[in-house]
Amino acid sequence: MAEIRPFVSIRPQRGKAAEIAALPYDVYNREEATKEVERHPQSFLSIDRAETQFPLSVDMYDDKVYERAHDTLWQWVEDGTFLTEDKKCYYLYELTMNGRVQTGVAACASIDDYENGIIKKHENTRAEKEVDRIRHVDVCNAQTGPIFLAYRADDGIRRIVEKTKQGEPEYDFTSEDGVRHRVFVIREDADIAAIHEAFAGIDSIYIADGHHRAASAVKVGQKRRKEHPGYTGEEEFNYFLSVLFPDDELMIMDYNRVVRELNGLTPEEFLSGIKKVFDVEKLDKTEHPKRKGQVTLFLEDKWYLLTLKPEYENCDPVEGLDVSILQKQILEPVLGIQDPKTDKRIDFVGGIRGLSELERRVHTDMKVAFAMYPTSIGELFAVADAGLLMPPKSTWFEPKLRSGLFIHKLTEE
Repeated sequence: MAEIRPFVSIRPQRGKAAEIAALPYDVYNREEATKEVERHPQSFLSIDRAETQFPLSVDMYDDKVYERAHDTLWQWVEDGTFLTEDKKCYYLYELTMNGRVQTGVAACASIDDYENGIIKKHENTRAEKEVDRIRHVDVCNAQTGPIFLAYRADDGIRRIVEKTKQGEPEYDFTSEDGVRHRVFVIREDADIAAIHEAFAGIDSIYIADGHHRAASAVKVGQKRRKEHPGYTGEEEFNYFLSVLFPDDELMIMDYNRVVRELNGLTPEEFLSGIKKVFDVEKLDKTEHPKRKGQVTLFLEDKWYLLTLKPEYENCDPVEGLDVSILQKQILEPVLGIQDPKTDKRIDFVGGIRGLSELERRVHTDMKVAFAMYPTSIGELFAVADAGLLMPPKSTWFEPKLRSGLFIHKLTEE
């Protein structure tokens, strides 16, 4: 059963939340992050990506970068930019994008639940990508970026969410990308107990986004346990910052592919090579695929609809994913892309950028683009429940959670 706890949050003063809240650290490269901090000096990126405070001659993984992140964070606490809650609370984090609303519970999840499989993964992580966040969390003595978790919708939690949202939000602002963010504090002991009990009745929680952040947070917790051999399990380092959303409110967007060349084939030979597995139809206009088993293709300034032939459908949780079928039936055998994680000929484009971005890439540095039908949350759950892993770049969640609205301190310094 899931152990999802309230926590004492460190968070922005009410009037500062809009300026501080920032997209996740890994959305930006160094140049982009630096420009963002120059425009918004109080952006949380100045902590999450503290190399923005140094010239390019300073390595972004230098010890003093992490020390600067620590010092800036706790200076903002000391000068009142951040406040510290006076009790353990849950929080509601509501995001509205294009009229669609999703509301998550900000809380702390157990590193033991991550280890024992109650919190389920659908992606592998790479150790080299974890090192930076391990050092950041450890040196800051705090988790600053929440993990995006999902759970099967629960009526008891929903009732408390709806009641709480009838009150006044602690924060209410619209970010530059048009997403509205509202945060509510759940302070009443009865509601806190009811939420804790409801999550205790849920046997599976799923990482939707943030696998590397989750793995890093867990490894810091394990490190702290070794440093405190008499730990009881109640210490804050045994838990990691999360926002948990019900599955019926989440939207996964398409995660599309662009390929640099046709593996020596002419466009006609390429189209001929995929007709064994897909029915191919020329389109009169730019279109997204309409259903699972369809892909739209942009090649030589023309769009095509590819529809998987019934005999190639697959009910396996992983092999039946559209991204797996594309890899197995087109990318590997026709275009020669054996490993999409390492092959430099392929790139991935999040659905938030639209089909016009696929056309732009083909007009500039790529030869062909594949627009995918989005992976569903049900498919994600099925893969995780089976203990399997999705291919890389299978899901693109929007909107992105902002960092800096909730901070979880690990221990007293």
